[in-house]
Amino acid sequence: MLVWYPDGHVGARVLQELSGTLALAVFTAVLGSLQYGYSLGVINAPQKVIERHYSRALGVLQENVIGASNVTEEVPHSSVVMYWSLSVAIFSVGGMLSSFLVGFVGDLRGRVKGMLAVNVLAIGAGLLMGLSSLGKPHIMVISGRALMGFYCGLSSGLVPMYVGEIAPVAYRGALGALHQLAIVTGILISQIVGLDFLLGNDTWWPVLLGLSGAPAVLQSLLLPLCPESPRYLYIKLGKEEEARKCLKRFRGECDPSKEMAEMKKEKEEAMKEEKVSIMTLLGSSTYRHQLFVALMMHLSQQFSGINAIFYYSTSIFYDAGVTEPVYATIGVGAINTIFTMVSVMLVDRAGRRTLTLVGLSGMCCCMVAMSISLVYLTSYAWMSYVSVTAIFLFVSFFEIGPGPIPWFIVAELFSQGPRPAAIALAGCCNWTSNFIIGMGFPYVQAVCQSYVFIIFAVLLFGFAVFTYCRVPETKGKTFEEIAAEFQRRRRPAHPMAAVSTELEQLRSASDA
Repeated sequence: MLVWYPDGHVGARVLQELSGTLALAVFTAVLGSLQYGYSLGVINAPQKVIERHYSRALGVLQENVIGASNVTEEVPHSSVVMYWSLSVAIFSVGGMLSSFLVGFVGDLRGRVKGMLAVNVLAIGAGLLMGLSSLGKPHIMVISGRALMGFYCGLSSGLVPMYVGEIAPVAYRGALGALHQLAIVTGILISQIVGLDFLLGNDTWWPVLLGLSGAPAVLQSLLLPLCPESPRYLYIKLGKEEEARKCLKRFRGECDPSKEMAEMKKEKEEAMKEEKVSIMTLLGSSTYRHQLFVALMMHLSQQFSGINAIFYYSTSIFYDAGVTEPVYATIGVGAINTIFTMVSVMLVDRAGRRTLTLVGLSGMCCCMVAMSISLVYLTSYAWMSYVSVTAIFLFVSFFEIGPGPIPWFIVAELFSQGPRPAAIALAGCCNWTSNFIIGMGFPYVQAVCQSYVFIIFAVLLFGFAVFTYCRVPETKGKTFEEIAAEFQRRRRPAHPMAAVSTELEQLRSASDA
């Protein structure tokens, strides 16, 4: 029958490579991403409720009576503000620390067993937060958030690593983008269930936080049904027959011989190299270009201003006359999810580089529009609608490319040997950037006021130029072809090195 391929042409073969086992494995893996997204968003909605419980536990609850109406307004004590800030920030700190361990955990017992083992952290974190009303809530919530951040730092590396290794070349982008789709879906779910009349109230807030560990329970039940990564089994452990069996389960009736031959060649190349640790990767000139591209992609994601937009969105919606800004913020979350789905459908047709360029350029224009609208907001009432439109368009452009692509492109840029170390470094870069933006943006915004988004516009322009000049297209290419692309881009430092490179190429051609 006729089917559409990801690159846009029509072919006459059944999509045998997309088997039920592959679908189950990818779904199971991205449950960890869903949990990551839920944990990111769940802490925002019940802030006032949690602060009130912190105040009671610390014995510093204060109330001011305003005017004759006897309306009470709770004023958070300085200690409450400190504990609340720690509750939010400790999540990123946990992720920063654990991201360095992604390679170690993934290589120790495998990708599947690694994901299964770290679920203990998520379930423990969920229990700590879910039972926080029974003890000292500020201590239990902070401990739970730290543990959950530690889990998410590992999960945000293990999930793209596993999915990237088991995905067919033609669908690697679409399946890789499901990691980001699960994250934004988790954020949206947390925004919805965090509404006052659902779980974001004085009674149910511990359940709201405790549900952070629920996906880990389901994932723990499904992971034993998922085959291990064939690349890990063959290239890392040398178990060729076991890798072939797993690959057959992933590919269904599709002949795995071509992929096995590719893995064999990659294994032979890996055996010529020493084991690539994080320190080795940082000092290696061979992988310098790939690593630079990988880190810049993650920096462009976090320093794009996406977190600043979410930080600012509620006040902008309020200024635009939206009576319930919280629902408008949920609308932003829905747009987030919808356009990530668009990216999933387009990434293997349009390509990673193209979508990233379109996303960064569009976001840059939206930041300029946002800055102009905020400057003239008090002068022209209709500028509030410009700012609202800019928010929705900004989020749309972000999820088309700069949001999902950095997570899985790192796994594409590196071969099996340096891949775990590269994913660990990129993950640490992402978490550290997230922490810096979260802690630093309020202070920068206080100084720059309405002009704060100009900073992000300049950064986005720079990231777009970098992507155009330095980021290669990886759509439809094997890991070996991508590595060869970077090899061609490297300029020999000495004329004799150029001769040596040409001789090596001729030797490889004659062997072929």
